[in-house]
Amino acid sequence: MTFTRIALVIVFIVLTALAGPFGQKSYALRWVGALLFIFAASTDKIDGYLARKYDQVTELGKLMDPIADKLLICSALVLLSVFGELWWWVTILFLIRELGITVMRFFIIDQGGSVIAANMAGKLKTVFECVGLSLLLAPVWSWAATGLKAGWVKAYLIIALIVTLVALALCLYSGFMYVYGVVSAGKKKQA
Repeated sequence: MTFTRIALVIVFIVLTALAGPFGQKSYALRWVGALLFIFAASTDKIDGYLARKYDQVTELGKLMDPIADKLLICSALVLLSVFGELWWWVTILFLIRELGITVMRFFIIDQGGSVIAANMAGKLKTVFECVGLSLLLAPVWSWAATGLKAGWVKAYLIIALIVTLVALALCLYSGFMYVYGVVSAGKKKQA
């Protein structure tokens, strides 16, 4: 299932890019891209549930599952920033944290350690990211006669941005906790 999610990321990127900023080239493609994002993000929970239920939890799965999440989320962040729908500084902070933790995971595996499982803050971060990005991607403004100028659309976008900023705060906090956990574990091994 994880590899299917990775394939869905490519389709999501193509459809969303073709739709253009705010879906102005094609609301239909933007809707399909948003729904594909929501579907791919939702299958993460199903994937984890099935792996635990059928006792199929593997080190490869623990490594690839977060990578599939990061590919989906980071591609959405970059697309939204390229389109001018999300501040670049938000995307850059997300990318630094996500890439840093991924590199750290690979380093730990290379050193003979086991994959770091997601902590609660990291899981909450993923939920807020998926909700915030889903809200930003769904072109609900296509329903308004005045498009992006409608008052309720502006309120909707503000809420979507607030949810995304909460995700960023959780992202930075959980990243700090991962690094702190690794450093603490390293000090215990040396003692």
